[in-house]
Amino acid sequence: MKNLFDPAAAEHIKQRLAHLKPDSPRQWGSMNPAQAMAHCAAGLQLAAGELKPPRALIGYAIGWAIKPLALGNDDPIRRNAPTVKGLVIHDDRNLDKERQLLARSIDRFVAAGPAGCTTHPHSFFGRLTPQQWAILMYKHLDHHLRQFGA
Repeated sequence: MKNLFDPAAAEHIKQRLAHLKPDSPRQWGSMNPAQAMAHCAAGLQLAAGELKPPRALIGYAIGWAIKPLALGNDDPIRRNAPTVKGLVIHDDRNLDKERQLLARSIDRFVAAGPAGCTTHPHSFFGRLTPQQWAILMYKHLDHHLRQFGA
């Protein structure tokens, strides 16, 4: 299964980042490319334990059942999937700056490996193993790159 611990998968994601333009048309959602890249970097902060949002009530109710469906295969995240509260970016951002920050965040994630993943539960899925974090981070990045055709 594709995951962000794989250096080749991480490099492929970074190559796709290079295809984004400030005016890349979005296929869904409300964020522009720069905002989405800042959002993705925040997702990597979540995986590293730098951000620790509380569990969502809906996550307690059904997150355990959705987790194996979402992380047990290479199927992409569906369009307009809900996001962690507080990680949607609303302010203006510079795409080149956000792209560079995201590429560095990807490199840090790969270099840290499983030891760099948090034990803090994901707000929807609950506890994740490092491998599940790596799958989720790959899928999340792929989701937002597909959002802009990259």
